[in-house]
Amino acid sequence: MEKTLSEYISLSKNIDDLKFEKKLKVAILSSFTLNGLNEILHVKCSELGIRYQSYLAGYNQYNQEFLNSQSDFYKFSPDVTFLVLDIRNFLGDNFHFPYNLSDDERKSLVKEKIHHLENIIQNFEKNSNSKLVITNFNIPSYSPNGIIESKSVFGFHEMIEEINKLLRNISKNNNWVYIYDFNQFISKYGEKNVFDYRQFHVGDIQIALNFVPHFGDELMGFIKPITGTNRKCIVLDLDNTIWGGIVGEDGFEGIQLDHTSNGKAFVDFQKELLSLWNQGVILAINSKNNFDDAMKVIREHPNMILREKNFASIQINWNDKAHNIKQITDEINIGLNSIVFFDDDKLNRERIRQEFPDVLTVELPDDPSQFSTILKDLNDFNVLQRTDEDVKRGQMYAQQRERKKLENSISSLDDFLQQLDIKVKMKKSNEFLIPRISQLTLKTNQFNLTTKRYQEEEIRTLANDKKFIVGCAQVLDKFGDNGITNVYIINKEDKTWIIDTFLLSCRVMGRGVEDAILSEILKDAKQNGISQIKAEFIPTQKNMPAENFLSDNGFKKDGSFWIYNLNNEIKSPNHLEVEIEK
Repeated sequence: MEKTLSEYISLSKNIDDLKFEKKLKVAILSSFTLNGLNEILHVKCSELGIRYQSYLAGYNQYNQEFLNSQSDFYKFSPDVTFLVLDIRNFLGDNFHFPYNLSDDERKSLVKEKIHHLENIIQNFEKNSNSKLVITNFNIPSYSPNGIIESKSVFGFHEMIEEINKLLRNISKNNNWVYIYDFNQFISKYGEKNVFDYRQFHVGDIQIALNFVPHFGDELMGFIKPITGTNRKCIVLDLDNTIWGGIVGEDGFEGIQLDHTSNGKAFVDFQKELLSLWNQGVILAINSKNNFDDAMKVIREHPNMILREKNFASIQINWNDKAHNIKQITDEINIGLNSIVFFDDDKLNRERIRQEFPDVLTVELPDDPSQFSTILKDLNDFNVLQRTDEDVKRGQMYAQQRERKKLENSISSLDDFLQQLDIKVKMKKSNEFLIPRISQLTLKTNQFNLTTKRYQEEEIRTLANDKKFIVGCAQVLDKFGDNGITNVYIINKEDKTWIIDTFLLSCRVMGRGVEDAILSEILKDAKQNGISQIKAEFIPTQKNMPAENFLSDNGFKKDGSFWIYNLNNEIKSPNHLEVEIEK
């Protein structure tokens, strides 16, 4: 249940930001009065453990802030900027009197307005490394031409549609510009609800105060991937969650997964889940059930949408659900803060909330027709750019289950590693790889020496700097492609290289991949006449798996740094193949 604006304002006064490790600087610029949005984002960020700083431009001052390179806005240097515009201000008198202009004049007006926005964006690019999120424009139900609006040549609605189309094109051509679909926001909540004429006339308030929290929640859909606080795994109960009834009591034929109203609701929910799986969201099962009964439905029921291959972990047993959640995180090797939990049983939900507060436990009503809507309203699975690894993640985790089966069938770790036939492809960064490199720095917590976070623009800057090496590695084995799972950033000084960033996805930890990549970095440094490499391990609550990595690979502690003398012999794992792409 969304809090009220007054609740957010009250909560924002008592936030202790200094206790949070993650930091985010947010700028908000708007063409109308938008009171309360800053407090809402502050509270929501604090709930995610993010230290929030903000810059609020004056009323309708966005032009001055964007066009003046010395503005306080640019001096603030935000990580993300929200530019919230309204169609009334944007079109001026032409909002009410567009047909005072000829058809050609209306077309010229649209080009002029878009050119103005392009000019603003170009100035922004010159003066800021921030991501820019611009709202598009709602198409009002009102038209000065009434019922013959659709017969107008380049009419009022078509003008706004064209502006929105051109805005989309700007976003497609600029990696750091994103469009928030404000028109869809109006459609979702209703024009007569969001736009309150009384509030508008009192103070140019164009989003009714009781809907500003919903608007703030929508904008969090951008903040979560920027800060790496989005989630990637949905853990599902079975009975009365993805099908109706209890298979152990109602039997294979008796469950609701058919053409009844409830049955269709569960099928629809599964379709939404499969859509997310296709986009890279991991699915897992946590069910108290007879394994054979449940698996028969998953494997054989004609109306099942989700099949065994769609689940990265299957915990169907009579164990405590908290125990199963832990088994899932261990098997998939992800953190609890990556999980969203769906279960129809209130006691199970409360058990997980108490045991694992980092898990997002979704409150479900008794009516299954609401499940799909609740799932679609979650903004926790957004990404700033969908990479190959995102699209293939479901398939990759299915392959991971096969690796686990092999590992469990072999008693010797060395034999297991030899049989995997691991190949590591080391690559230098390029425009195609930069989004994935940034994504890994934002999301990787466990095997990460320094946990430095880099946005795409920052990676791009480092990659173009001759004093830095920005690289990554793709890991493949007999079961398939794990994708880009490693990132390393090297600061090249005259006789010393400094490892700024070294991380590895938890998917491939413990296979010697990290040792092989590090040995190649050491060899490269030696061939370039470098005498030593320095590295840091900066401990956090989550990166203990990387604690002994440097010492295990021959680095010696010297103050806050670890030093590797390149006169020493460089050892490499012999159970895998390394390929260095030129």
